[in-house]
Parts: sequence; structure tokens; C-alpha cells
Amino acid sequence: EEMADFLWGLSAPIWHCLLVVLVRLGAGQDHLRAPLGPWRQRIQWENNGQVYSLLSTGTRYRLPSQNRRRTQMLLTTKNYLDQRNPQRRQGYCCGGQRRAADHRATSKSAGLNAQPIAGLPDLIPDPYYIQAASYIQRVQMYALRCAAEENCLSRSAYRPSVSDLEYRVLLRFPQRVKNQGTADFLPVKPRHEWEWHSCHQHYHSMEAFSNYDLLDVATGQKVAEGHKASFCLEDTSCDPGVRRRFACTAHTQGLGPGCYDTYHANIDCQWIDITDVPPGNYVLKVTVNPSQLVQESDFSNNEVRCDVRYTGSYVQARNCRIV
Repeated sequence: EEMADFLWGLSAPIWHCLLVVLVRLGAGQDHLRAPLGPWRQRIQWENNGQVYSLLSTGTRYRLPSQNRRRTQMLLTTKNYLDQRNPQRRQGYCCGGQRRAADHRATSKSAGLNAQPIAGLPDLIPDPYYIQAASYIQRVQMYALRCAAEENCLSRSAYRPSVSDLEYRVLLRFPQRVKNQGTADFLPVKPRHEWEWHSCHQHYHSMEAFSNYDLLDVATGQKVAEGHKASFCLEDTSCDPGVRRRFACTAHTQGLGPGCYDTYHANIDCQWIDITDVPPGNYVLKVTVNPSQLVQESDFSNNEVRCDVRYTGSYVQARNCRIV
């Protein structure tokens, strides 16, 4: 009897606590109840910061021709963190995805195209940028070693007899290319195939982003050995309201819509080596995405031509235009 009295005295407070909890749960959830039927019962419990709710609308008598019995059960969860993150309650997480899927299904059933049409980039070089800042520079070979490694000089510069003190004549010009399309212009090569240039300390993601050629004004033949300029693609600047997203790094090279990739005339390889070209009138031809390896919406605006007058000591570019 003493043992029984002891156990009863120990269990009585526990039953009392459980009764209080059940009463409070029943009394504190009136605001969660929905008018789902004439009789309903809700059981709730908490685990790891979540409140689980089990709702039953009970049973209802029906005629023999109909279902004799119908029981409706609803299990819901509510996270305490929802009160601090209103986006979850508005369906921006999983519920938002479900509603998006329902919307796609509805659009498909209505005969609409559920998959958006992917856009394409559209590169266009700036002809006036080239015309405004073209000039001649004479540079000794010892200062062009990095450029020589990237094949930015004419063939005569690679003869064994050429010394470091000899001069090369460079036709320098800037370039600014805009992506006026609706999608990113991205390199074809995967990142692990990008070429590291130790002299310039950056990766080149394209072997030929631009072609530079100097043509005879009468025949259209090349008079200088143009070269394929490989570049480190990036968003140098963008239109107002457009955010830069690509940089000259090992991971994020490209050119976004509404952005410009700018190369000033004073950087390496932004030239044509005209050491072996006599004075005269020529045509400067600049082509972006020359091999068309990256698909664009319009390839007809990828080439700029400028009329060039070279006197032997200076150069004048005029009538630069898209052709």
C-alpha cells in the first residue's frame, strides 16, 4: 500500500500537467479554426519548433444512395520562423513553386507556350570609338615580348636577326563592343580550357574574339598581317540601370545584355603591326566574333571599316562605319 500511495503521488502531478496543456491548446487555437463543418476537432502538438495540427470535421449521415460515411482529415504545419519571414507565408518558397507549376499547367491546357523562348546575344562594335583615338606608336622590341608571345606582331618581328632595340611601328586604336541582344555572350570553351597568359596575368576565354586587318583601298587585299585578338571578356561598363555581372577572372567571363567590353588603345595587342607597310591610303577592318562560334541574333553588324590615311609618321581614321 505504501508503494501504491507513493506511485499515485508521483503520477498525479504529471496527469495534472497534461490536462492543463490540453486545455490550453484547445482554448488558444480558436483563431486557427475554419468553418469546415458543423462539428470539428483539432489536436495540436509541438516538435523542434514546429506546431503540428490535426483537424477532423467528423462524420455526417448521408442517404443510402450516397456515401454512407465521409471523414475529412487535414494535417498542417506551421513554423515559428514564418512569423519572421513573411515571404514564406506568401508562398515564395515551396508554395510559390507549386503555384508556378499550376500556372504552367494551366497555360499549357489553354494552348499557351509554357516554355519561354531563349534570347540571343548581339554584338556590335562602336565605329566612332575607333575613329576618335587611332594613332601611330613606335616601340622597341624589348617592350613587346609579352605581345610577341601572343602573336600580336607581324611575321618579320620573329626573325632571329631582330634585336631587342629595333623598333616596330604600331597602328593603335581602341575598341568598344556592346551586347545589344537579350542574352549573355559567353565563351564556347569551358572554363578548364581557358588559356592562362602569364605575361598579362589573366585568362583568355576566346582564341579569336576580334580580327584586325589592314586592307589595300583599291584591291581589298591585306597589306598588313592582321591577327586574331584573344580577349578576357568582361562587363567593363553597362547602360544605366544594368548591373555588371562578368569580370576578367577564371570563373565569370562574358558580356551581358546592355553592357560594353572596352579595350583602350594603350593595352597590349590593341593594334596592327604596320612596320612593313608603306605610306598610303588603306582600310582598317575590325570584326568581332569573326568565326561566329557564338550564336547571335544578328551577324550583319559585327564588322567595322574605317578609311585610313597613313603618312609614315601619323595616321588619320575617318568614315568609320558598320558594314
